[in-house]
Amino acid sequence: MQAGEFCNREVVIVDRQASILEAAKLMRKLHVGDLVVTETRNNRQHPVGILTDRDIVIELLAEEVALDKVSVGDAMSYDLLSVNEQDDLQETIEIMRDHGVRRLPVVDAHGALIGIVTVDDLLDLMAEQLTDLVRLVGNELVRERARRG
Repeated sequence: MQAGEFCNREVVIVDRQASILEAAKLMRKLHVGDLVVTETRNNRQHPVGILTDRDIVIELLAEEVALDKVSVGDAMSYDLLSVNEQDDLQETIEIMRDHGVRRLPVVDAHGALIGIVTVDDLLDLMAEQLTDLVRLVGNELVRERARRG
């Protein structure tokens, strides 16, 4: 399964010029824990950073930074990792594990944003797959009992 198949295509984006307050309000309104910071190139959104609710709390609030003096571009993570839509599930998990990140933007061959993968999304996917395996075992038993009479 490729990242383009299992990613969430409803990505909440923000401009790097937005204020932290605007970003926080957007997160609250849309019930998300991150915003992908993008810039427009060739009429497509390209990820350039990510801002998480944790970034706001740990890096700004806990350090008593004046929020009205800081933009999203000042606070976002610049060392953005992403995966290509063709990358498979195992590669995606390994990148997240190796870099200790819970979210990865998914990009197309031109680097344009097409989705996002989160740990929560992956856990849901794996839980669904495990449930299917449990059903398989149950169905096998039912089939075997029916065959034996």
